[in-house]
Amino acid sequence: MRELLPRANICYISIMIRLYLDNCCFNRPFDDQLQLKIKLETDSKLFIQQELLAGKYELAWSYVLDYEIEINPFEERKERFKQWKNIAKYFCAEEEIILLEAEKLAAMKFKIIDALHISAAKFLHCDYIITTDRKMLNKEVPGILIVNPIDFLQREVFYED
Repeated sequence: MRELLPRANICYISIMIRLYLDNCCFNRPFDDQLQLKIKLETDSKLFIQQELLAGKYELAWSYVLDYEIEINPFEERKERFKQWKNIAKYFCAEEEIILLEAEKLAAMKFKIIDALHISAAKFLHCDYIITTDRKMLNKEVPGILIVNPIDFLQREVFYED
């Protein structure tokens, strides 16, 4: 009689997509919703946030977001945005490596605040930066995808395997 070998313990590793939403993205629901593109970006951003809350994606946060939220003149927005920091799974404070990368990006004609967001997102090993900032969207950065909320959904939700 043949002996059966014991089953191997199989470990399944699920690697979640890590997202970095910039300040423009967080502010999108407060823009003119009568413009179709803005409305679609808002709905897409809100859907992404629902998916973050459901645990489908991981949110990353940085000191750059803290800074931009702090200088926001609208108290209601500040409080709403700050709540997302508590949802974030990953956070980074200012680091020399982030500043050095931001300098390189600034040389590529990124605004310094955008360069800091991108550098922080790369430092946090994010897969995507989600933004509605057209200047950021028109440039490619090695090591990270910069997309608007609609494009993210097209890539990750509508065309999932």
